[in-house]
Amino acid sequence: MHPLLTRLITELNWPHLTDPGSVEAHLATPGIHCLFIPGDPVRNLETADAAVILPELQIAFQRSFDCALVGDAIEAKLREAHGVLKTPSFLFFSEGRMVGAVARIRDWDDYMARIPYILGLASV
Repeated sequence: MHPLLTRLITELNWPHLTDPGSVEAHLATPGIHCLFIPGDPVRNLETADAAVILPELQIAFQRSFDCALVGDAIEAKLREAHGVLKTPSFLFFSEGRMVGAVARIRDWDDYMARIPYILGLASV
């Protein structure tokens, strides 16, 4: 595992979701959840960038959503199930349903426009 992905688990205490049951249990908890699907950090150089950007986004949005790292054993099935095929991806859920996603690395302004919209959908 890439060191920046390991940091999310060891230093930031993000859950590492490695099987469908752990995803389901995590999404069943109250709140808005962002699942980080990193993709292969060897083939996709954006993965490391996303591992730095998502914690900063969480802070910028005053921790209005929690984050979890999706393990590589289940990420393809999760991406396919939700129609988000590009990685790295941030999938946002509320009350067990996906309310939005941001795939690939974006400009900061794009995150600042998309995420409030997604968070607004979570309260609908």
